[in-house]
Amino acid sequence: MQSKLYDSMDAAVTDIQDGASIMFGGFGGPGSPYNLITALHRQGAKNLIGISNGAGGQRPHDLSILIASRRVRRMLCAFTAPTHTSRPSAFSDLYEKGEIEAELMPQGTLAERIRSAGTGIPAFFTPASVDTELAEGKEHRVFNGRTYVLEEALSADYAFVRAWKADKFGNLIFRRSQRNFNPLMAMAARCTIVEVEEPILEVGSLDPDQIHTPGIFVHRIVHIPPPPEGILDTPRDV
Repeated sequence: MQSKLYDSMDAAVTDIQDGASIMFGGFGGPGSPYNLITALHRQGAKNLIGISNGAGGQRPHDLSILIASRRVRRMLCAFTAPTHTSRPSAFSDLYEKGEIEAELMPQGTLAERIRSAGTGIPAFFTPASVDTELAEGKEHRVFNGRTYVLEEALSADYAFVRAWKADKFGNLIFRRSQRNFNPLMAMAARCTIVEVEEPILEVGSLDPDQIHTPGIFVHRIVHIPPPPEGILDTPRDV
């Protein structure tokens, strides 16, 4: 079996092409794959399609560095507004200029579209967004007297994921709020790339009952090096 271990973040993202669709795990901070994002910024791929809970903020190594450098042409996310209205984000600036596209959806719909892709479900009906602009142009059906809108599964070429622990096969354990979009995205991409906080263990070292994502979904694994080379500033207690 070919090893899934990569020596560096740069090596793990070197073949990502222009126009690729990429899922970015995290919740605007905790669980975000800062190191892979920074490596992709160095790599230079452009015209990307981003899928994330948000569109980046003011953190120095989050998704905003790709957006600010005009590497992303379209974002699919649950919200785009900056957390502080007095500090506009890179996304909001470019969106007002018409230089980036956005597709918004309810947060639960985003999560379920990703989960559906990972479990082989092509589409589902949900009441979220009915009678709003987000549901315009989509199929509607009534079940038991309530209206639902059809949403299609959402997959990607790549998923950037951050995990607490991993073994060499790619079995993953997430810590606290890392278990937001990371496990879902790991299942929904053609190629899942994981940055891991703790040293990567031998196969069989992890308790099977503790594994959150089986290694069958993981394709590349990189251990986050110590600072200053690695970015370890994700809050560890949230």
